[in-house]
Amino acid sequence: MIPRLVILLLVTVGYLLLLRGGPGPSAADWVFALATVALGLFGAVRPLTTALGQAALLLAADAYGGSFAHGPAAVVKYIAGFSLLELAVRRPWPRALIGAAALTAVYVVHTADGMPAELPSLLYRVAVTVAGPLLLGGAVRATRQSARHARKRAEEERHSHELRVRAARVAERTAIARELHDLVAHHVSSMVLRAGVARHTLPVTDERVTAVLDDLHTTGTAALTDLRRLVAVLRDPEQVPGDGGEAPPVTPGGLPAALHTVVEHGRRTGLDIEESTDPETGRLDAVRGLAVLRLVQEGLANVAQHAGPSAHAVVSVEMTGAGAVRLDIRDDGPVRGEDRTVPAPPGTGLGLVGMRERVRLLGGSLRAGPAGGGWYLTAVLPADPAPLDDGPARPGGVRAGGSHEEHEDLEEGVRR
Repeated sequence: MIPRLVILLLVTVGYLLLLRGGPGPSAADWVFALATVALGLFGAVRPLTTALGQAALLLAADAYGGSFAHGPAAVVKYIAGFSLLELAVRRPWPRALIGAAALTAVYVVHTADGMPAELPSLLYRVAVTVAGPLLLGGAVRATRQSARHARKRAEEERHSHELRVRAARVAERTAIARELHDLVAHHVSSMVLRAGVARHTLPVTDERVTAVLDDLHTTGTAALTDLRRLVAVLRDPEQVPGDGGEAPPVTPGGLPAALHTVVEHGRRTGLDIEESTDPETGRLDAVRGLAVLRLVQEGLANVAQHAGPSAHAVVSVEMTGAGAVRLDIRDDGPVRGEDRTVPAPPGTGLGLVGMRERVRLLGGSLRAGPAGGGWYLTAVLPADPAPLDDGPARPGGVRAGGSHEEHEDLEEGVRR
């Protein structure tokens, strides 16, 4: 309201003091000027009423006396034209035409006594002070409507794209779950069953064979349990513990112990591992807990595969501010003189690509690369995952095409 008042006062007072010819402004000039300013204040909320009021005020100023060039009507006609422009911008064409017709009628009345000699003057005034504001306001309104429609279409297209992507992901997850259940789980169940039968029916005198069969049966049973959990997650990603479904992959409070088990397994393969696990990580939810566990498992497998089975590694898992969890895995690189023909323990099969995707789905960031002759891997999982962005932003907070991301892509060719 105040900026509008300032503009209207600048136009009216500026005209009366600086542009009006002849003697100084009279009392009538000031009265009509203040009246047109007062009407103009309502142009934003009542544009049609304001335009009709300005036309009526212009007719009254013309009846009072003087010309459109020097009398009281001289200042009113400018604000009347502005009010018509605002009406054309804020309201549809039918209402704008009503305001234009009213203002045109005022000019017709003003020139009625001089017809037909005043006809060219009338046409010029109508073209400049009526048709001009009307067309300009209509163009502005059309541009605004076009922009609004474009934004609406873009929003609808974005929403439709999100729905298509979501449907495709659900369909793919369902297909994978079906294949895991019908094919992989069936074969694993058969392997576990045969191993169990062999343990109890075949006469085995070698304790090493018995140990292998026991380990095969235990590992197969664990793999079958993991497959069932994975199938449940794929079929229903929103499933939560306690709703009658499968148990969570990482039990509440069990992450520190699970991480210690993974580290101990790595030590048994020959790795020299320094472990530092924040006890508060036991409060993580099952989804983030599983992600941390798999990242550590795959990271240590990468250390054994690329730095050697006796390499030195440091594993740190700690809680940071706002409930986020940070994971760091660093190694010193290959040990000199080490026999690299010893096979490394298998990882989860994730690789850097899979780990980055897992972190991205949880709204986190992942960094990996060479450091001091070795390798580092750092991941941060927030407490509240941000909305997933399938746009050009790459996981880890670096836009695709940047030098850092190109560097990471090259690194993936070294360690996967």
